[in-house]
Amino acid sequence: MKKLFIDGQWVDTGTYMDVYNPYDGSLVDTICTATPELTNKAIDAAYAARETMKNLSAAKRGRILDNMCALIERDKEEIAQIITAEAGKGLVFSRGEAGRTAENFKFAADEARRLGGELVPYDASDSGANRFGYYKRYPIGVIGAITPFNFPLNLVAHKVGPAIAAGNPIVLKPASTTPLTAVKIVELLLEAGLPACGINLVVGSGSVVGNAMVESDKIAMITFTGSPSVGLDIKSKAGIKKVTLELGSNSAAIIHEDADIRYAVPKCVIGAFANSGQVCISIQRIYIHESRYQEFRDMFVDAVKASRNGDPKDEKTLVGPMIEEKEAIRAEKWINEAVAMGAKVAVGGKRTGTLLEATVLEDTNEQMTIVREEIFGPVVCIMKYSTLDEVIDRVNDSQFGLQAGIFTNNIQNAFKTIDRLEVGGVMVNDMPTFRVDQMPYGGVKLSGTGREGPKFAVEEMTELKTVMFNLN
Repeated sequence: MKKLFIDGQWVDTGTYMDVYNPYDGSLVDTICTATPELTNKAIDAAYAARETMKNLSAAKRGRILDNMCALIERDKEEIAQIITAEAGKGLVFSRGEAGRTAENFKFAADEARRLGGELVPYDASDSGANRFGYYKRYPIGVIGAITPFNFPLNLVAHKVGPAIAAGNPIVLKPASTTPLTAVKIVELLLEAGLPACGINLVVGSGSVVGNAMVESDKIAMITFTGSPSVGLDIKSKAGIKKVTLELGSNSAAIIHEDADIRYAVPKCVIGAFANSGQVCISIQRIYIHESRYQEFRDMFVDAVKASRNGDPKDEKTLVGPMIEEKEAIRAEKWINEAVAMGAKVAVGGKRTGTLLEATVLEDTNEQMTIVREEIFGPVVCIMKYSTLDEVIDRVNDSQFGLQAGIFTNNIQNAFKTIDRLEVGGVMVNDMPTFRVDQMPYGGVKLSGTGREGPKFAVEEMTELKTVMFNLN
């Protein structure tokens, strides 16, 4: 049984929640849950820790984060097993997440050491003659981090690492379906040398724990990754505090007439089906130039047929379970709705419990829910287009705008697409699912606001203070 970490202590709250393996329904572990009162106690403790965290030197913050990198590398296999057990992620991908997370903390350590400011050239103004000054970044205060199930290690690191780098205390609320990885993170942070007052771990429903965090005046910033509906609710309740939202997408890949199809197909298979499609930038729409459609379609469908569905502990499994059966049922319903509207299932489409086969749909269009909304499952829709202008307009005809990809060997086509796509990131000759953790990451429209990546998250988690000396 796992406890929560509140006010520097591991706490048995007296209320509990079971964590189940989404593949076979077996009990993984039991964890305590927090009441609103305990959540407020965690917030109060974090608020009281502001000076302690602020006064950590850049060297100390950097060492803590470097230590985290080393500890995650040390415990990589144990962490991967936890992720696979509670999230149902394929073991190969869980190991990859652990490796990325170690690197992510290293990037945060670098940002801790370079956090500073810049000289302001006051005398560039006539009224600024003989004045000297600068601006410097200071910690914003308590960071409320609300994280999702699909990357229970690395998406926590994307919030916790920069918060520590910036000198902020944290209240962490992981997804209720995957809280065990967060317990391990807190244990490692304490071993890495983080002051015990610097982190609080609370687990519970969004309506109980999440609302207490969002509505608290003692939390200076909420950083959230999850669904658009919850993100919009957070923004409406957050008041004046800063909010960073990463809300998902229905990411598109464009296969232009001059693309290298053999190169594009394996990238699109991984980009669409890794982690059972439960990735914010998972490929959901593939637009293929009509002159290359059949060639791409046949190779892509054959590759999907050759992939393995099933037990995430099998290292060859590409598509394992979805996080909960209700999500698999929803995805199956959307598939059936699309078929009723004229779509054809090229491969897959069958569901057993939480397991939904890797599914490719043809003859889909932007009026279908499965194209228009975020499926967040192992389903991809393939569609023809005639011109680059047409496909850009169709990709942009979406409420989302996180990342997109284009496969082309024409530099002019690449730059035209880059400039016109309404997204936060364009991947040229790669899947829109590509991400390295030091890059700026975030979207436009209903995909959210703000940017992650240690450098950019640290900027979000600090406030500028301007200084001027009058030497007249």
